[in-house]
Amino acid sequence: MDITSPQLVEDLRAYLPQHDIPTALTRLAEQFAGRVAFSTSFGLEDQILSHFIFENQLPIKVFTLDTGRNFQETYSTWNKTLLRYGQPIEVVFPQREAVEQLMRTKGPNSFYESIENRKECCHIRKIEPLGRALAGQHIWLTGIRAEQSANRQHMHRAEWDASHQLVKAHPLFDWTWDQCLAFAQENGVPINPLHAKGFVSIGCAPCTRAIQPGEDFRAGRWWWEDAAAKECGLHATVAEHQGLDPVVERVPG
Repeated sequence: MDITSPQLVEDLRAYLPQHDIPTALTRLAEQFAGRVAFSTSFGLEDQILSHFIFENQLPIKVFTLDTGRNFQETYSTWNKTLLRYGQPIEVVFPQREAVEQLMRTKGPNSFYESIENRKECCHIRKIEPLGRALAGQHIWLTGIRAEQSANRQHMHRAEWDASHQLVKAHPLFDWTWDQCLAFAQENGVPINPLHAKGFVSIGCAPCTRAIQPGEDFRAGRWWWEDAAAKECGLHATVAEHQGLDPVVERVPG
């Protein structure tokens, strides 16, 4: 199947909300055999998608980006997930030379000094490794939900990702936080303990904090920056795809 066809994105946008997640994931795994990947950061949404993939033994590549700056709670959740499902999770690390160069020239906390420095760190630790992890894939599954931010409410369940030349699909797009939490609790899905401490969006430890009641879901990411300037590029998507309406998201990964 030609993944560059705009009809594919339109078909997925229509198909995903009409079928339960296991059915949808099974179809994708069959239709794009060996070309479907899911990126997990071990937050609540990602744990639920991992559950669907592992419980149904779907041939979908599950991977995580180990930036080298993760919370210990995230590593613990990772380990519990391996024990719970007994399925492999691939890990992609940053390029050693790039990290060493950054640390040698700018030190361990350069990202606090300027947006440019923070984007440089994000690129080295997240964006470049992601590109390697997605190479050759046709479908990229994510845990993005519309409720997570104002920008994400304007996204679709399926989009063309021009930067990686593949289709991004968000199976949990219309789920609420409460739905996710209830599902995880009812099905014994390992939950990152940081969620109970007020962390709803979990990234690198130096760049993530708990949010206060009433704050936006993304307020805990790069909190020292102006909200309008926040992005790392992980989910920077231009869905300008041969006639599709352009959808641009600039939010943290």
